[in-house]
Amino acid sequence: MPLRSDWSDELCPIRRSLDVLGDPWVLVIIRDVLHGRGRFDTLRDNLRISEAVLSRRLHGMVDAGLLTRVDYRDGGRTRQGYAATPAAAELLPVLQQLALWGEKHTPTPANGGHMSMIHRECGQETTQGEVCSSCGEILVPEQMTWVKPWKNASDNLVAPGTLAPLATEA
Repeated sequence: MPLRSDWSDELCPIRRSLDVLGDPWVLVIIRDVLHGRGRFDTLRDNLRISEAVLSRRLHGMVDAGLLTRVDYRDGGRTRQGYAATPAAAELLPVLQQLALWGEKHTPTPANGGHMSMIHRECGQETTQGEVCSSCGEILVPEQMTWVKPWKNASDNLVAPGTLAPLATEA
């Protein structure tokens, strides 16, 4: 899903990575999917993105091996949502480092606050993206909780291939 030109055959791995991840929607879609929010309507509403743009990005992300389609029941209907692949789950350290960088180098808007990234295995906040700064374990989505004070929410991340249950299923 090239942004500018096709960098898929470039020798530089950064350019090849940006060929797949360089569109800003890609990382925020992965963020939401790692939170289990991979249903089309949920993504559209949460990201405030047009259906056409979201549809194009989701198809491109499936083609790039970042997302997989998963079935879920919605009332009497079976619908398809999107779940992270292992390749997308490996972006967790990138997302967490972006959050840490953003807190350090960008002003916090009014009513914002510090987003804590809690490693559920040890119960401690980590200040690193890839390895827990408290216990030293490698961080994986299904062991992480992001505490977002501006939403008054604690969101558990989910394992690759997983969709969070609908509110009516919980």
